Amino acid sequence: MAAFVLKPQATGFPAEGRCGYYVERKKRFCRMVVAAGKRFCGEHAGAAGTDVEEENARKRILCPLDPKHTVYEDQLAKHLKKCNSREKPKPDFFIQDINAGLKDETEIPEQLVSISSLSEEQLESLIKKLKRASVGLNSTLKDQTMSHSVLDDALSDPKNGDSATKHLKQQASILGNIEKLKLLGPRRCFVEFGAGKGKLSHWVDIALKDVENVHFILVEKVTTRFKVDGKHKKKNSVFERLQIDIQHLCLHKVPLLTEEKLPVVGIGKHLCGVATDLALRCLVETYAASCEERNEEPLAKRIKNDKTETEINTLAKEGNEKNVPEKWTPVAGIVIALCCHHRCDWRHYVGKEYFRALGLGAVEFHYFQRMSSWATCGMRNTSLEASNFTTKRKENADDASEEHDGDGYRMADDSTDHLPGFLTVGEKKKIGHLCKLLIDQGRVQYLQQKGFNPALQYYTDPLVSLENVLLTALPNHSSPPETIA
Repeated sequence: MAAFVLKPQATGFPAEGRCGYYVERKKRFCRMVVAAGKRFCGEHAGAAGTDVEEENARKRILCPLDPKHTVYEDQLAKHLKKCNSREKPKPDFFIQDINAGLKDETEIPEQLVSISSLSEEQLESLIKKLKRASVGLNSTLKDQTMSHSVLDDALSDPKNGDSATKHLKQQASILGNIEKLKLLGPRRCFVEFGAGKGKLSHWVDIALKDVENVHFILVEKVTTRFKVDGKHKKKNSVFERLQIDIQHLCLHKVPLLTEEKLPVVGIGKHLCGVATDLALRCLVETYAASCEERNEEPLAKRIKNDKTETEINTLAKEGNEKNVPEKWTPVAGIVIALCCHHRCDWRHYVGKEYFRALGLGAVEFHYFQRMSSWATCGMRNTSLEASNFTTKRKENADDASEEHDGDGYRMADDSTDHLPGFLTVGEKKKIGHLCKLLIDQGRVQYLQQKGFNPALQYYTDPLVSLENVLLTALPNHSSPPETIA
């Protein structure tokens, strides 16, 4: 076995029992555990810069399922059966594209040029269409910045950094708005879309510490580190995490909802772009439609499903059937902090009908959703911010699901440097806000058509988050939100 030579960049030695390969990109040694008597882990044995530990060292190849890691060639068949990247059996609540919306390929041209490639006349034409479509829309939303007492201690913790304080303020305001809409109560299931670490559900759970029969479903399509799920020890609340894309989620088939038949409250903090449209369709279209049969059940059967045996006997004795809801509500409410409109998609957008009524279509939507990023990126120094954001993403990779405040989400063709000179920075910012408002208005109309009373409001200061608009909705037969004039 050849002698092991430290890399010149190394500042020390690998930890005992750990791999001796120096990872240049991370500026540290690999931390994988090595087998007894070995100097390198299986991933780095024989890799560039290391010595083969045995003359007959086995060959490692890229995994065909995920080229980010390697595997011994003679163990490939065994590895493919247990590789984390293998296709796993789909759960019952996975239904391909159930929330995707109709795909009309004839509406979307094959190629659309970038905004920076548009002529001044083409861009002016788009802006005129935007302003005509926005006539009558209230561009100044009501400020509904709120807080909640359960976050008081966390907000006053001196150990908090700027980022932690920023997120706590947003969570406190969202929770305050949930309470204002009278959605904090017993016998319901909170579904957090784009849950990330699950902190929003965490605070809702704390706020409902004395409430019985509360359930939480956390929907997140990627594996998330440092989740707070394990902190929930209450007997009266149940947490379930679903690793699935919202596009394929059929809530009606989630066992927890099938068994409990609880009204759902959809929540989300910075639900990015297209995910908002998928979540809305998942809640008010797919799930509500699946529950229609239950609404049509005979009264006696509904009583049996909705009430405990004691409550049924009490109702029978008192003859008070007025206490039985005339209609069971599958979705009790929606509270979603919106984000990243430039990541929307025409196919999945729920406001297509609204756009078409205004004489707009897929092409205009494509450019409006890209121009929406001007609202949050139009006043930044492009080169400096891009550099800072790249560093920030590397340092805070685990917080990516929560860092949707408009920072660094500039599209490559949205740079100020590539725009015609007739637009000032202030005008560009106003246009971006109009694009966001128009896209959100399509969502509002969609919810109205589905029997909801929706509202848009500011829920936090722009200094806390540039993405500071909250979408709320209650069923029409509920008390209207106080935010609606």
